[in-house]
Amino acid sequence: MTDTKQKGILIRGVGGLYGVRPLPLSPGASICLCRARGVFRHENITPLPGDTVLFSRDSDAPLTADNRDAEYVIDEILPRRNTLVRPPLANLTHLFLMIPAASPAPDTVTADKLIAIAEVSGIEPVIVISKEDLDPEKAEELRKIYADAGFASLTVSADDADSIARLRDYIMEIAAKNESMIAAFAGASGAGKSTMMSHLFPDLSLKTGEVSRRAERGKQTTRHSELYAFEAGGHVCLIADTPGFSMLDFTRYNYFDPAELPGAFREFRPYLGQCRYTKCTHTKEEGCAVLDAIARGEIPAGRQESYCVIFNDFKKKPDWKRRQEERGGKRG
Repeated sequence: MTDTKQKGILIRGVGGLYGVRPLPLSPGASICLCRARGVFRHENITPLPGDTVLFSRDSDAPLTADNRDAEYVIDEILPRRNTLVRPPLANLTHLFLMIPAASPAPDTVTADKLIAIAEVSGIEPVIVISKEDLDPEKAEELRKIYADAGFASLTVSADDADSIARLRDYIMEIAAKNESMIAAFAGASGAGKSTMMSHLFPDLSLKTGEVSRRAERGKQTTRHSELYAFEAGGHVCLIADTPGFSMLDFTRYNYFDPAELPGAFREFRPYLGQCRYTKCTHTKEEGCAVLDAIARGEIPAGRQESYCVIFNDFKKKPDWKRRQEERGGKRG
């Protein structure tokens, strides 16, 4: 017998077992353990943290070793506002992208790829330059690049209580204005995401790891994306800690249509449509308004370099193959 369906938000999924917070969100509410109906597997749909789902108690459902603790079953995943492949999340409103100033060295190309994906997906990126204490000059250089591009951009150090307080105040300010806020901390392995979240939200008791001096890569302490609840402005919001990543492969996944790439760089937008050639790629053409803006110092050259990397990644996959994959559901 199946009970009346409830609505909730999926906060984590590990080994076929999913945790769901019932809606409306309330502080201290119990998390319901669910398994997913087989139809999702047959339709090649993976439930993601951030999904709004309908779930119900199903005492007649067959149990396995993986889901024996599940008291509920996910019946339906409601339409998503957006999805990310890395980190694997759905329905995000904000993405706090952490870029380390040092140890490991900042990988701005990978960061810019994730920013572009967020922009096309309708997710507001917030740039957090971490480990400011290790290289203050580099941290400020990075902060200015992204602030000039039009992003909220902050520097922070795990050893600086004032910088942590500024970041927390900013998070609480935007959360208080957005009752449906689902945010995530994301970034390369070793950027300090879990450490920073532990300072921002001490009650979450997140695990952290050190950076390997040999490889300068973060030891993987966050194994899966998980949403945590916090209160702001009289309501409950959700924020995720996510596994680190080392690359975003635009040749493997169709994160978005290549035609959307210029608009995914927000500092390019005022100049789009002003180029000499209608089909300007903004990579090398004479009379390109974007390249002219870079020459005048109005757009950082490094951001255009990231644009060219993504542009060339798109060129590696023929349009016919991209369309074929999208028809088959292989989209980022």
